[in-house]
Amino acid sequence: MRRFYLPSQECLSDHPALTGSQAHHAADVLRLEVGDRVAVLDGVGGELACRVETVSRKKVQLQVQSRTTDPPPPWRITLVQAIPKGKLLEAIIQKATELGVWRIVPLLSQRVTTNLEGDSVEHKAEIWRQIPVEAIKQCGQRWLPQVEPPMTLPAWLARGQQFDLTLVASLQEDRRHLRAYLPAGARRPQTICVWIGPEGDFAPEEMEAIRGAGALPITLGPLVLRSETAALCALSIINHELSAPLAAS
Repeated sequence: MRRFYLPSQECLSDHPALTGSQAHHAADVLRLEVGDRVAVLDGVGGELACRVETVSRKKVQLQVQSRTTDPPPPWRITLVQAIPKGKLLEAIIQKATELGVWRIVPLLSQRVTTNLEGDSVEHKAEIWRQIPVEAIKQCGQRWLPQVEPPMTLPAWLARGQQFDLTLVASLQEDRRHLRAYLPAGARRPQTICVWIGPEGDFAPEEMEAIRGAGALPITLGPLVLRSETAALCALSIINHELSAPLAAS
């Protein structure tokens, strides 16, 4: 089944249409024909099973055959990710989407070397926002993650947002396995925030501020991981632990 994405308001119609680049992809790349079946994701849990009604390069008209909806995930993970060099953040966003992340916050910390100024900030932010759209079409994830504009560490902390569980990937001696923060028989956290530092990790004063805001240090294993590896490792560990059956107290 070929998947496409349309904003939720466009999915209210029983005859939604693919336009622009999506119409081009459907008509010229996939060579869809009248009668073909496709799926449309609305990014808020819904999937529309559709039949192709008409095809042109500028517009592919669809007819909705059925609708299904997934509830929000039982836990919502916010990834606060220090921006790595080059295009590595693009890969992180793509893979994090496949791992079911709820939101991604690109972070400008002291040791981030990426230079974002003026128009480049919005340009980069727009590129980053489009990556989850392509990723959900590939993996079938029905909830589209939100990608925040890049912000500084103090700016994110100033929001004062509260989570059931806040974690920071750490090399400090008092780091613990995630399981240590999930008591046997306790209710699972529904909102989780995980911080991942840049190359060279967070500066000492940054780590102090992060932990002062309530983040608990977790280990990702005995090896020193690259930032992009650490992000995916942390998300995998969190998903694995939270999906495990609750142990008896």
